[in-house]
Amino acid sequence: MHRRLRLNSSGIEMASKLILVFVLLGANVTTTDAFAQQVSNSFAQTTRVENLSPQTLIKIIDRYRGKPYENFRRFVLDLYLTGKPMLSLEQHNAIGDFAANKRISPAEAFVVHRLLGVYTRLKYGGEARRMLAKLVSIPSVRQDGVEQHKNANFIRLEKTIAAYAKEFKLKYKNIGGRVYEVSLPGKGGVQIGLHAHGDVVPVNPDLWKLEDGTKLDPFKMTQVGNKLYGRGTQDDKNGIVASMIAMRIIKEENIKLFNSFKLLIDTTEETTSTAIPYYFKRHAKPLYNIALDGNYPVVIAEKGFGLLFARIPVRRSNGAGNQLVSVSGGLAVNQIPKASQAVIKTAAPERLAARLNDLAGKFVDHNGGDFTVVATPQSGAVILNVTGVSAHSSDPGSGVNPVSRMFLFIHTLRKDGLVEENHVTLAANFISENIGLDYFGTQFGVNFTHPFMGPLTAAVTQVKQDDKVLEVAINFRIPVGKPLAEIETVVMTRVDQWNLNNGSVMDFEFDADEAMYRDPDGRWLGVLLDIASENLALPKQFGSSSAGTSVHFLPNGIQFGLAMPNEKYTGHNANEFKTIDQFLLDLQIVTEAMMRIGLMRNLD
Repeated sequence: MHRRLRLNSSGIEMASKLILVFVLLGANVTTTDAFAQQVSNSFAQTTRVENLSPQTLIKIIDRYRGKPYENFRRFVLDLYLTGKPMLSLEQHNAIGDFAANKRISPAEAFVVHRLLGVYTRLKYGGEARRMLAKLVSIPSVRQDGVEQHKNANFIRLEKTIAAYAKEFKLKYKNIGGRVYEVSLPGKGGVQIGLHAHGDVVPVNPDLWKLEDGTKLDPFKMTQVGNKLYGRGTQDDKNGIVASMIAMRIIKEENIKLFNSFKLLIDTTEETTSTAIPYYFKRHAKPLYNIALDGNYPVVIAEKGFGLLFARIPVRRSNGAGNQLVSVSGGLAVNQIPKASQAVIKTAAPERLAARLNDLAGKFVDHNGGDFTVVATPQSGAVILNVTGVSAHSSDPGSGVNPVSRMFLFIHTLRKDGLVEENHVTLAANFISENIGLDYFGTQFGVNFTHPFMGPLTAAVTQVKQDDKVLEVAINFRIPVGKPLAEIETVVMTRVDQWNLNNGSVMDFEFDADEAMYRDPDGRWLGVLLDIASENLALPKQFGSSSAGTSVHFLPNGIQFGLAMPNEKYTGHNANEFKTIDQFLLDLQIVTEAMMRIGLMRNLD
């Protein structure tokens, strides 16, 4: 007697799963050029598949975290076999067809590309953090009088990156010690430049302290809760890590991209900006350029960078009263510092300090109450410390500028006859009459706002003094909308008139670059916008940045992360940090982006 085998729907599904396992185990999983070969454009008009949402990705990450996989296809297979409740029917079918080496549509391939990003963070998230910690431990700060490529810390940084490139089996070149090039060749498409930088702005270690009193070492990455503290965690050593880990996973999975990628690691982005021009005198410019050194989702405009230097010779006061002998504040011209300081020579330090602290309380209350001014008596002097909130100078409104506030307080002291006139009080007069606490260039007469790029800003970022000269730096960020020559003329006319009114005591130097404003057309930009906005739940809108990057003057240059546009940027700040969640998202997003645009036959 023969009995017919009957399968219900669950039995059929289980049989299908077993067949898929046998198919995959019999397939050559070491060659995954099928990422490109499996995609069939014939499905483009008929197959509609929504990509994986952030909510779904969180569920996948939570469920498969810590599981070892031989390769990406095994991860996809496991997700197909055990993760169906988390997926839509179309998504589940897509990854099943991919795992079985079947033809899939472009929309189905996009789901797979997103999963590769997830797989990258699951497999290499811990290693990526260790890599970031190692890069942060190298104090790659400019040293006065030493060319960057001869700086011992940059030589150490170069050797470290070269070792990682070798470990990841990536092509590597050291271009004169100025730019470190890491390459992932394609199969004949165009060259796409990825841009990050290994130099960082200077630090004042005394200011790296949390609200609970915990002291931080700026060059030792420290985890506190969900935050990774350290100089370069946000700006921009995380960009190096995300790019190289994404390249590594693509290389390991033997994925054959159509377009080529070159990661160009700049060593002078924060200072002279001479490394990238040096590189391009010797190498062709990529046709498309992506800075991983700005904001998500996709930034197509950068304000022009300008600097006004005001210099005045050091001179002693003529009177016998209290004398300002020095001022300092800021370690870089593109940084709003956290603190500034003035030293006042006096015969009665206790009495003067008490008087200054009384005036300081009123001054602070009158000007917002969000900073401190403290006078401390010492032998023959009073130390005046002004503490604000540090920020990137491209967004001065996110900080509280202690330098401008120090100068305004000094100007008040001079008017009250508490300090003698000298070079410091003249500098304070200049700042008071031309900047004040405003940072929109209003008193200079150049304030305006572009509807997309936002307002012009002008912030006092640094004051320094040696035996001969006191120098004040004012950092301008200039959108499109007014001719640069017109802005320069207005500024210089204003300062020349001030100089004339005050006995020609200062020398001035002003220089500025044009703003960058890209045409947002191009399929590749739409792809990047989709990836970032979908993964981060951001509006699908192109953005503008007040900060400049290495791609400012390059063909098709744009920013693609790695900072969130609606959060304060921590780069250039004391206590700079990157959240762990965002760091892992960066790995995921950069990997997906490289896959998507790396396989595109036409980017325009």
